[in-house]
Amino acid sequence: MPRVSYVNGSYVSHAHANVHVEDRGFQFADGVYEVIACIHGHLADEQGHLDRLERSLAELDIDMPMPRRTLQMVMRELLRRNHLKSATVYIQVTRGQAKRDFIFPAAHVAPSIVVITRPFNFEKTNKCEKGVTAFTVPDIRWKRRDVKSVALLPQVLARQSAYARGGAEAWLVDDDGLITEGAASNAWIVKGSRIITRPPSHSILRGVTRTALMKIANDLQMTVEERAFTPDEAYKADEAFSTGAAALIVPIVKLDDHVIGTGVPGPVARRLYEEYRAYADGLRGAQLKWVSGLNDKNG
Repeated sequence: MPRVSYVNGSYVSHAHANVHVEDRGFQFADGVYEVIACIHGHLADEQGHLDRLERSLAELDIDMPMPRRTLQMVMRELLRRNHLKSATVYIQVTRGQAKRDFIFPAAHVAPSIVVITRPFNFEKTNKCEKGVTAFTVPDIRWKRRDVKSVALLPQVLARQSAYARGGAEAWLVDDDGLITEGAASNAWIVKGSRIITRPPSHSILRGVTRTALMKIANDLQMTVEERAFTPDEAYKADEAFSTGAAALIVPIVKLDDHVIGTGVPGPVARRLYEEYRAYADGLRGAQLKWVSGLNDKNG
């Protein structure tokens, strides 16, 4: 079945979905993106992802390319045209097309927007059932990781490094020897009765899935401790897992050469996965708002 994508106001064949060679996203990585999971026809954490999209754009002084309600209609129309009920929705917004210059273009230059959908199986996969291996990699990203920028080369190199060694994810380690997050996920460990994850700062992207899980864990009366942790702490943890919009919750059963816990997904990750799936399916109340938790440039 031919796929359809959305580019700057038009629904087009995916094979012919193009942007101009002088789009600033192509030449400068001057843009941001979001990925939203559509699970059984429900756009999981849609509100939170759009909250974060608007915040990332504001931090870079890029205008929303259309009202939020219009973007929501575009996403649903694209899912309809592609006959998809379980998919990922990728949204990318850049500063637009202009003559190459480090200085921002004139105010009349409109942002560019691309929306792409892809089929995705959110049912329990081997990654969820058996867990995966991750490797630690030095964190060489820019210092504003709280902005979901399309400048992903360091993450690409980190994930490739892990993949080349047989891993599914890279956990990034800062100059202080502390784990920041995954190449494409937030990082969590479980020690005794405590679930530990790094607190919001410019050093990490505050995950939308992470926000929901914090609420779910609180509702389940689980103890969540927001602090940084070392690879050694992770090696000795009872459980470890990563979270993200498409992956949802993926247990890490081996980190570097260290088996985590019993070497199989643990009860905390399994329980949180089940509860998040219920939340995403609309069975646990309204979707949550997302806030950066930081002193934002534009309020």
